[in-house]
Amino acid sequence: METLWLGLVGSTLAGLLTGVGALPVLFTRQIRQRTQNLFLGFGAGVMLAATAFSLIVPGLDAARDLGLGRLPSALVVSAGILAGGLVLVRIGGWLAAHHLGSGLYAEDVAGRARVLLFILAITLHNFPEGLAVGVGFASGDVANGTALAVAIGLQNMPEGLAVAMAALAAGDTPRRAFLVGLISGVVEPVGGVLGAGLVFLAAPFLPVAMGFAAGAMLFVISEEVIPEINRERNGGLNSVGLLTGFVVMMMLDVVLA
Repeated sequence: METLWLGLVGSTLAGLLTGVGALPVLFTRQIRQRTQNLFLGFGAGVMLAATAFSLIVPGLDAARDLGLGRLPSALVVSAGILAGGLVLVRIGGWLAAHHLGSGLYAEDVAGRARVLLFILAITLHNFPEGLAVGVGFASGDVANGTALAVAIGLQNMPEGLAVAMAALAAGDTPRRAFLVGLISGVVEPVGGVLGAGLVFLAAPFLPVAMGFAAGAMLFVISEEVIPEINRERNGGLNSVGLLTGFVVMMMLDVVLA
């Protein structure tokens, strides 16, 4: 039970930092299209770095920790990546084909689907991170589990900002955009409890889960975010946003690893 509580508390705090990262959106009002694209580019960079440094590399390490060789580890994570991408293809098609009633993003079905996919990809990526925190505590090394929770929590902050800015660009009020950013981190405690309580089942699932989340994020970046920010040329500012997001996330991942 102590391990379970540690996994819950650690992953909850890490997930709440997603909301902390989204706080600046509360002080933002209407933003111009150029600024929207800059923030979407930043979000794409954050997602690209998170895919590589928070998901694929740790997924390969987790597979090798299970005793798999280099090739089997790569195959397991690759299968997860392809599965994640294919699932997002189907979800994206469904969102685009349905008007989803009135409410969020109702003015532009395509734009609404794009933002929902963006948010879904970030949320999916938070689940295996919570799982990793729970497994870390369940391994018996509390110091290691705590360090992992702090590192993942700090990495969640730019992700929360990226999600909130995407929601704001889609027409949400600042308050609702903040809530969207906060909610994207709520799956982390679920993963934390599962990881701590079912460590013998969760640990083998971790490489596939991380690959799945990586594939989902890669699909959204390639299919939705990059084409959107490149619809209007602005002297390379979109790419500057992407590179900045990538560097910020890479630095957090590498320094906190």
